Amino acid sequence: MSFCEEYKSGYLLRIKLTPNASFCGFKGTVCDADGVIYLKAYVQTAPEKGRANDDLIKMLSKKLKIAKSNISVISGQTEHYKKIYIESPIPSLCTIIDKLAETD
Repeated sequence: MSFCEEYKSGYLLRIKLTPNASFCGFKGTVCDADGVIYLKAYVQTAPEKGRANDDLIKMLSKKLKIAKSNISVISGQTEHYKKIYIESPIPSLCTIIDKLAETD
């Protein structure tokens, strides 16, 4: 099981976000108690008024070259563990997203 799943009109991405980090980027994966895999993401922003989520969306948009309007947090708005939906017709986007765990 990967942290990215392909759906008919887009992709579901599971992310563990760490706000107030010393850097912004993606690095590795983490497995929760239920065995679900999450991509680890870091932002320097404080988790106030959705700013950390906004920075996460900006970071994903830049890395994946997808409009911010096509990326949304569908669960976990106030938690570290999040589900992100990316509306995109790009085939095999999960392959590209999987490489984020290896970068930064």
